[in-house]
Amino acid sequence: MPLSMPAYRQLPSALRPLVDKFYREHRSSMRSQAGDELWVAQQGSTIVAALCLRPVADGQWLTGLFVAPAQRRQGLANALLAHSLKSHPQPIWLFCHPDLSVFYQRQGFHPCTQLPVELQQRLARYQRTKNLLTLRAH
Repeated sequence: MPLSMPAYRQLPSALRPLVDKFYREHRSSMRSQAGDELWVAQQGSTIVAALCLRPVADGQWLTGLFVAPAQRRQGLANALLAHSLKSHPQPIWLFCHPDLSVFYQRQGFHPCTQLPVELQQRLARYQRTKNLLTLRAH
């Protein structure tokens, strides 16, 4: 039996534990925090992709976009990102591995060097152990 088409929606904050359960089930290191805006792609009642947006400065910081391995390469990340971006005319920043920059640039993100102070500090800490690029949409 074919799977239903995914539904994309903002998840109420009371259901945040479901996103963390999804991340843990797939052994992802991603976690949400209280105050994050959560978006999911669901097939029936099953979460197959999730992303977190965290308020920062005058915009949002994309902290986690993850698609279940069995559902990858089906456009779920593209569609979920598009749904969440439509709700945010303000800047959205993210840090990503260089291998992912082409994916995000196709979604309207572009390299940036100007970050809010709070993100500059995080990036400096993260870059001690990781090679990351900074991108911004809007």
